[in-house]
Amino acid sequence: MDLAAGTPAITEPIQDGDFCNRLRVTGTGAFEVGVSVKDRQLALEYSNFMSGDGDLEMDTSTVEAQRAAKLPGMGNGSAVPLNLYENTKIIYSGKTPMVGMKYINSKSFWGGIGAEVTESFSVTEMEREGSTYFASTDPTSYITDINKIAQILAESPVHTVGIKTKNSFNGTWQTDARMHKLLSKDVKVHEAFTGKFEVEKTLKFHENPVKEKRQLGCDDLDC
Repeated sequence: MDLAAGTPAITEPIQDGDFCNRLRVTGTGAFEVGVSVKDRQLALEYSNFMSGDGDLEMDTSTVEAQRAAKLPGMGNGSAVPLNLYENTKIIYSGKTPMVGMKYINSKSFWGGIGAEVTESFSVTEMEREGSTYFASTDPTSYITDINKIAQILAESPVHTVGIKTKNSFNGTWQTDARMHKLLSKDVKVHEAFTGKFEVEKTLKFHENPVKEKRQLGCDDLDC
């Protein structure tokens, strides 16, 4: 019986780095806000930009950790080992459309799972709360206690790319997502809405990095 291996979890760097950006703003006028992260050690490519001219209330934070940190995410609010977590609450109203785009990619060429998600919008009114979460590293890379390793791995969402959002808007909002595995898998998602809508969405790509048993044609059969 052969073993089929998923994409291995990335070993965490010994000398790691963290990044954190937090912004709260209330006001009226023109604005541009953007964050971009490319990290080959995490197989991560991420960007989040928006601009507009109108009434704005926003509370946003982005955290990147090369060693997976306990961060809220995965939809239930509990803290799990993640390499990137972003959360944004925003209220906007203006004659000029607020335009934004968020993109996250677990790049297969860098050791990721080949999953990418894009969210974009152009709206004159929006009330939104959304989050992004990403995990690619093995949080037990330098732990030797077997019991502790088992406990951490049970909580770890390693090799996960996901978004969660709750929107009320007037304008256009769109998501596109894809996960491609050469010769084995191709998943695509496209959604677009123009007008006045309320939308709740959760999207997650996950690949288990552990080896799985590959069944042969006569396994479990009396041949």
